[in-house]
Amino acid sequence: MSVTAAARIARRELRGGLGGFKIFLACLALGVAAIAAVGTVRSGIEAGLAREGAALLGGDAEMEFTYRYANEAERAWMSRTADAVSEVIDFRSMAVKGEGDSAERGLTQVKAVDDAYPLIGTVGLDPAMPLAQALAVQDGLPGGVMERVLADRLGLKTGETFQLGTQAFRLSAILTREPDSSAGGFSLGPRVIVRSAALADAGLLSAGSLFETKYRLDLPSGADLDALETSAEATFRDTGMRWRDSRNGAPGIQRFVDRIAAFLVLVGLAGLAVGGVGVSAVVRAYIAGKTGVIATLKTLGADRQTIFLSYLMQIAVLTVIGVGIGLFLGAALPLAFAPLIEAALPVPAEFGVQWGALAEAALYGGLTAFLFALWPLAQTEEIRAAALFRDAFGTVSGWPRPRYVVTTALLFAVLVGAAAVLSGTPALALWTALGIVGSLLALWIVALGVRTLAKRLAGLKGLRGHTALRLALGAIGGPREEATSVILSLGLGLTVLAAIGQIDTNLRSAIDRDLPKVAPTYFFVDIQTDQLDGFNARLASDPGVSKVQSAPMLRGVITQINGRPAREVAGDHWVVRGDRGVTYADRPSPETRVIAGEWWPENYEGPPVISFAAEEAEEMGLTLGDTITTNILGRDITATITSLRQVDFSTAGIGFVMTLNPQALQGAPHTHIATVYATAGSEGKILRDLAGAYPNITAIRVKDAIDRVTVALGSLAAAVSYGAAATLLTGFIVLIGAAATSEKARVYEAAILKTLGASRATILTSFALRSALLGAAAGLVALAAGTTAAWAVMRFVMEADFHIAWRPALAIVAGGIAATLLAGLAFAWRPLAARPAQVLRARE
Repeated sequence: MSVTAAARIARRELRGGLGGFKIFLACLALGVAAIAAVGTVRSGIEAGLAREGAALLGGDAEMEFTYRYANEAERAWMSRTADAVSEVIDFRSMAVKGEGDSAERGLTQVKAVDDAYPLIGTVGLDPAMPLAQALAVQDGLPGGVMERVLADRLGLKTGETFQLGTQAFRLSAILTREPDSSAGGFSLGPRVIVRSAALADAGLLSAGSLFETKYRLDLPSGADLDALETSAEATFRDTGMRWRDSRNGAPGIQRFVDRIAAFLVLVGLAGLAVGGVGVSAVVRAYIAGKTGVIATLKTLGADRQTIFLSYLMQIAVLTVIGVGIGLFLGAALPLAFAPLIEAALPVPAEFGVQWGALAEAALYGGLTAFLFALWPLAQTEEIRAAALFRDAFGTVSGWPRPRYVVTTALLFAVLVGAAAVLSGTPALALWTALGIVGSLLALWIVALGVRTLAKRLAGLKGLRGHTALRLALGAIGGPREEATSVILSLGLGLTVLAAIGQIDTNLRSAIDRDLPKVAPTYFFVDIQTDQLDGFNARLASDPGVSKVQSAPMLRGVITQINGRPAREVAGDHWVVRGDRGVTYADRPSPETRVIAGEWWPENYEGPPVISFAAEEAEEMGLTLGDTITTNILGRDITATITSLRQVDFSTAGIGFVMTLNPQALQGAPHTHIATVYATAGSEGKILRDLAGAYPNITAIRVKDAIDRVTVALGSLAAAVSYGAAATLLTGFIVLIGAAATSEKARVYEAAILKTLGASRATILTSFALRSALLGAAAGLVALAAGTTAAWAVMRFVMEADFHIAWRPALAIVAGGIAATLLAGLAFAWRPLAARPAQVLRARE
C-alpha cells in the first residue's frame, strides 16, 4: 500500500469539485450544527449561572430552614462568618382586595424581607423607586409590591390597599424584576414582597405554619466556600439546615437545563443518524459512478488498500468540510440570535464561542460520517478490473471484509460511549442508541418487505391496464436502493415526531379529561388545629361539597438512611432532594392500602415507626426494617419502616411519602392540610366564606396549578419538537439526495417508456405514485414505531392510560406522502423533457 499514491489519487479526484457531495455536506453540516447550537446555548446558560450565581441566589451563600427561624447559635455563626446577613421568609398566602362577597382573592407567593434585602442586585419597580421607599409605612399602612399579573387579577392599582391575613398593605408599585427569582424554583402564584416586621400581626406565621426562612450571606472577598460549607454542615448537621452558595445559585434551573440539553443532543444524534443514511447513500452512489475508474486503477497495478485509502482520504476531507460548516453554523446562529434567546430565558446567559460544545459536536459528526461511509467505501476492494468490460455503472453487493465489519462495530461503540459520557445521562444515551438502531433495523426490514411486496404486486394480472401503478410498483421493487434510502431517512424523523405528538397529546388529554374526574377542587393549607372543627362544619353544610379529606402536616428533611447520609443511599432521588411533607396517623384511613408489613397498633407508644410509600421505597432501595432519620423543626427523628403502602400521587389528592405514629411527633407545632371536592358552582362561595372566616388559611385551586404545569409541558414539547423538526429536515435533504441520485436512471427509464409508447402523463403519474407509496410506507412505519414508543412512555414512565390521537397520526402519514412527492416530483421534469433518441445514443 502506498500512502503517497493514495493521496495523489485523492487529490486528483477532488479537483473535479464537490458537485456530487452537496447532500453529503448538507446532512453532516445540519446534524453537527444542531448539536453545536444546543451545546452552545447550554454552555452559555451555564456560564451565565456561574457568573451571576451570587445575584441569582441573593448572596454569596444561603442557609435555609423549614418551619422555623434560625436560633441564636446559628445566627451567631452567620454573624461571625459574613459581612452582612439578610433574612428572607417565603410562604404562600391569599392576597385579598375588598371585603365580603365582593372581595377578590388570589394565591400569591409572599417574600417577607428585612432592611438588608437585597444584598446583591436591585429590585425593579414601576414606578421606579427604591425598595425601602416602596415598603415604608405611610399613613399607618405598610407598603407592598406585587407582580402585575396578580394586580390585574385583583383589579388593584397603585395606591390601593390589599390584605395578607389580617394585615392591610398599600400597593406602592408593580414588581418588574426580582433579582433572586430563579433561586425560588417553581411557584404556584405570583410574587408579593413586604417587610417581615409588617407581618407581625397578620396571623400568617404562627407555630406550625408552612414557611421557609432563608439567610443570605455576604461573605468577605476570597472566602473559601468549600470550607464554609463543610463547617456549616458539621456544626448544624442535626438542625435541618440546608446550604447553598453562588457556585450553584439556581440548582433547579441548572438541573433542568442540563437534562433538556442532554435530551436535545440525543435528538440531534438521531438527526445525525438520518444524515448518516444520506452519507451512506451518497458514498455508495459515488463509488458506483467510479466503478470504471477503480477498475482502471486496478488494471494499472493499484492494490486494494491503496484504492480504499484514496477514497477514504476524500471522505475525510469532505467530512472536515461538512463538520466545519456545521460548527460555524452551530456557533454563529446562537450568537446571531443571542438577544432573542436571552430575552426568552428566565436566567442570565453569556454567549460566546463555546469550544467544548463545538468539540463535542465535531466528535459526533466525524464518528457518524465514518461509521456510515466505511461500509460502502469497503466495497471498493471488491470491484475487479473485469468491470471495464461490463457495466461501468454497476454496484457491488454483499458484506465487506471482516476487518471493516469489526471497525464499524468499534466506531458505533465509540459513538455511543461518547454520547453516554458527554450527555451526563448514560442510561438515556444507551436507550436512545438502542432505539435508533432498532428503528433503523425495523425500517430496513420494512423497506425490504415493501420492495418484495411491490415486486409481486407489479406482476399481478389484476393490475393490467393500470400502467402507471404497475410502473411505480416495478420501480419500487427494482434493483435500485431508492426505496430503502427513502424509508430509512424519512421514517426515522417521522418516528420521533410521531412519538412526541402522541405523548404530548396523551399528557394533555390526561390532564384535561382524566384529572378533573379524580382531582380535588381546592387544597387548603395552614389550617390551625383550633380552626379544623369550624372548617369542617362549614363544608359539611354545603350540598355542593361531595368529599373533604384532611390530615396533619409537617415538613422535614431526610438526613440519614440506616445511619448513612441519605444522598449516599438514595442518590439524587426526589424524596431526599429537599424537604418533604410528613403526617401522622394512629390508624390507616379507609383509602390506605398497606402492601407489605403491618400498621402499628392503636395508641402505640414505643420507638418511632414509619409507613413509607412503596414505589418510592423500591426506587430508593428501602425495605422493611430500615431506619429513616428525618429532621423536623431542627429535631432528628429516627423511625423504623414497619409497613409499605401504595400512594397514588396521580389523583392530585392528599398523598404523603412518610406517615409516622402520632407519639413520634407529639408536641411538634403543626397545621393541617385539606382537600375539598366540590361542584363548580359552589367554588366561589366556599372560598369567600373560608377565607373570610380564617384569613390565615391559604387556598390553592387545583385547576390553576394544573394549568401552570400544562404550560410547562407545552414548552418542553415545543423544544423537543424543534429538535425533531431538525431531524426531519435532514431526512428531507436525504430524500432530495436520493431523488437527485436517481435522476439519471429516471431519464433512461423515461426514454425507454416513451420509446414503448408511454405518454408523459403516464410517466409523471408513475413517478408520483412511486413517491406517494414510499412516503405512505415511511409514514405508516413511523406511525407504528412512534405510537409504540409513546405507549411505552405513557404506560411505564407516566403510568397513565394511552389512546391513539388520530389527528397527529394522520398528519404524520400525510407528511410522509407530501415530503416524498415534493422531493420526487422536483426531479421529474428533466426525465419528462428528455428525448429518447439522445438518451439512448448516449447510453450505447
